[in-house]
Amino acid sequence: MERWGAWLTNLFPVWVLLAGTMALVRPHWFNWFSGPWIPWGLGLIMLGMGLTLRFDDFRHVLRMPWAVAVGFLGQYLIMPALGYTLARVFHLEPGLAVGLILVGCCPGGTASNVVTYLARANLPLSVLMTMCSTFAAVVLTPLLTAWLAGHYVPVDAWALFKSALVVVLVPLLTGLIAHHTFPRLVHTVLPVAPVFSVMVITLICASIIGSSAKSLRESAWSLVTAVMLFHTGGFALGYGFARLCRLHVREARTVSIEVGMQNSGLGATLARQHFTTLPDAALPCALSATAHSVLGSLVAGYWRWRTLADTSREAGGHHRGRSMS
Repeated sequence: MERWGAWLTNLFPVWVLLAGTMALVRPHWFNWFSGPWIPWGLGLIMLGMGLTLRFDDFRHVLRMPWAVAVGFLGQYLIMPALGYTLARVFHLEPGLAVGLILVGCCPGGTASNVVTYLARANLPLSVLMTMCSTFAAVVLTPLLTAWLAGHYVPVDAWALFKSALVVVLVPLLTGLIAHHTFPRLVHTVLPVAPVFSVMVITLICASIIGSSAKSLRESAWSLVTAVMLFHTGGFALGYGFARLCRLHVREARTVSIEVGMQNSGLGATLARQHFTTLPDAALPCALSATAHSVLGSLVAGYWRWRTLADTSREAGGHHRGRSMS
C-alpha cells in the first residue's frame, strides 16, 4: 500500500497536467469541486502536514538556522517581487495580476518536499523550511499581498489573515498535537495523507481551470508565459541566492526547490474567498500548481542524474587511486 501511495504521489505533476487539460475540454467534470469544498480540502491537507510534524522539529531549526533563514528570506523576498514584476511586464488584467502576486506571497508548497526527495537534496531542511514559511504565511501572506496587490484592487489584509489562521494555522497545530496525543491513529493515517493531498490539489486546480477556461483561452500566451517565467525565475534565483549566501550545493538545491514551488492551493483558496469581484484571480494559482510541478520534476530529474553521475565519478576515481597504490 505504501509503495503504491509513493508511486501515486511522485506522479503528482502528471495528474495535475492531465486534470487541467481535461478541465479545458470538459469543465463540468470538475466544476462540482468549488465553494466550501476548496477551503475544507486545503484545511485537511494542512492537517495532514501537521500530522508529520513533531515538537523536536522546532529544535532542529535551531541546529541549522542559517540555511533555514536563507530559504525563508528567498521565499518571501524573491517570489513576491517576481510575481509583482511579471504582472507589470506582461500587463496582466487586474484579476490575473492579483492572482500571480498572491501566489508569489504564499509559502512553500508541500510538493517541494517530494521534489527535494526525488532530487536527492536535503529533505529534512526542505521540511523545516516548508514548516517555517507556512507558519509565517498567516501574517506575511496577507501583509505582502495587501502591499503589492493594492496597486490593482483594495485588499482586506485582516480578512486574509483570519482566513489563513483558519485554513493554515489551526489545522497545522491540530495535526501537531494529534501526532503526540494519538500516535497509533496518526501512524495509520500518514501513508494515505500524501495521496489525499495530491488528489485535492488536483481537483482544486482542475476546478479553477475549468471555471476560467474562457479567460485562459483569451490570455493564454501572456499568462502561461508569465507563470512559467515566475517559477523558472524562482528556481534559478533561489539557487543563486543560496550560493551567494555560501550554502553548499546540496542545500542550495533544496532552497531552489523550496523557493520555486509555492503553496498554490492556499493561493487559490484565498483568491476564491476574498477576490470575488475578480473571478480570474484564482487562475494563476491553478496554473502555478501545474507549472511548478512540471518544472520541479524536470529539475529533480536533472539534479538526481547529476548526483548519481558525481557519485559514480568519485567512486571510479577512488577505485583507480587504490589500484595505483
